[in-house]
Amino acid sequence: MKNKNQILGELGEMVAVKYLAKSKYKLISTNYKTKAGEIDIIAKDRSHLVFIEVKTRETGEFLTPSEAVNKEKQAKIKTSAEMFLRKHVKKDISYRFDIIEVISSDNQNFHLNHIKSAFA
Repeated sequence: MKNKNQILGELGEMVAVKYLAKSKYKLISTNYKTKAGEIDIIAKDRSHLVFIEVKTRETGEFLTPSEAVNKEKQAKIKTSAEMFLRKHVKKDISYRFDIIEVISSDNQNFHLNHIKSAFA
């Protein structure tokens, strides 16, 4: 059985996917798992491949969602991205790491903040 945070996280990822589709991103994969970790969303934005971490929080929490993406989490995402690139991309391609913050007040209304090139 899923706990409250897992349900909220899944809702946040659904909100992020809808936002990306409206923003003309091409969805490549969701919840891409490697032995190093997981990438929430992989999408294409024009000529860039984008590895996206989605962080969802309720209104009033102490940290902003993006502050939860610490150096350790960033390293896991980068390693997973390198594994994805080696396995699925046959040519040089520009890529970046984004964070999408999703803040919920009631699990029905969401505020979204897309931070492009959040880390390198």
